[in-house]
Amino acid sequence: MLDTFQKLDILSEDSQYDLVCSCGSPGNNRRRRTLEGRWLYPVPLSRGGYGIMLKTLLSNTCSSDCRYCPLRHDGSGVHRCTLTPDETARAFMDHLSRQWLLGIFLSSGIVGTPDHTMQLLTDTAAILRYKYRYKGYIHLKIIPGASDAAVRRALQLATAVSLNIETPGKEHFAKLSSYKNYNSDIIAPLKLMAAETQKGARYARVKCTTQFIVGASDESDREIVRYMDGIYSRLKFERVYFSAYQQGLGKPDLPGERDFTLEPGDRLTREHRLYQVDFLMRSYHFSAKEMVYDKKGNLDLTRDPKEAWALSHPEFFPVRINRSDREALLRVPALGPLSVERILSARKNFRIRALEDVGIRGKLAKKAFPYLDFS
Repeated sequence: MLDTFQKLDILSEDSQYDLVCSCGSPGNNRRRRTLEGRWLYPVPLSRGGYGIMLKTLLSNTCSSDCRYCPLRHDGSGVHRCTLTPDETARAFMDHLSRQWLLGIFLSSGIVGTPDHTMQLLTDTAAILRYKYRYKGYIHLKIIPGASDAAVRRALQLATAVSLNIETPGKEHFAKLSSYKNYNSDIIAPLKLMAAETQKGARYARVKCTTQFIVGASDESDREIVRYMDGIYSRLKFERVYFSAYQQGLGKPDLPGERDFTLEPGDRLTREHRLYQVDFLMRSYHFSAKEMVYDKKGNLDLTRDPKEAWALSHPEFFPVRINRSDREALLRVPALGPLSVERILSARKNFRIRALEDVGIRGKLAKKAFPYLDFS
């Protein structure tokens, strides 16, 4: 008979299969494990810096058949267990008393039905909110197929919610699961989340995110980026995340393993390139249509997408560092928002003759130099 903390050890370990932001970011923006084996995730704070969040599953039992997931209903070698809402809340408060945490990220396998599982998740959040008077960060995963009422209950209790879109479109999705229906179980609740959290709506304070499982099906990067653009422009979600499929964890002969001859490192590079596209769209004002792909619709693994765009648009360069506007400077490879702000500020006082004048040196300066005009 397992006690609460033994179950938490197992379920926190199994939460690793939901790899949000596992690569391609600074060290302080990556997940890490405690000595007890529990996953702690960094979350950017609005005031700057990062807070740490405990992440766990309530259960690794699952009714679904997701072919990429080792916790699927017919998966072998899984030590199945489930935490009750009271056990989970009590364990989190105990952890909180010993180490400051920004909050908790709660997810779960599908225990019986989606709404029963949502009940477990929202009951845990309710115990934290009302019994322990916890006012901090609670992130709840919306279970695919959850009812509208269950989604609204989660929005009432959570600081943030998420539901994995998994693939760009039902055709790719159908290759990964026959248990879930893409339109009714994924797209419909995503649209409800968007409607209930839009500006002026009842739950406008709640942040919504989603995630693609990259490389389990045979989607192209172009398809992912097109869907990502819609998630930002139409659903107005806070963030889109990407999780590279971990080769060998799912069933044999997944479409992504059959059609993409990528090494494990290349899979993470592909994930990283998608994060770079996401950043270009959110912070550099690039449009989805400007991304450069190969004949199969995939991003170049050997160079970042901004450099790929620059190489395909020689007519745009060189950019005049002492006169061009902010948007033009942001198109220069190796120049980010902070570097551009330094350039704009410095040139009010003197003429910039070299990148070293504004503190840009080494590899970044070497990469940016061919695209700039200092005259």
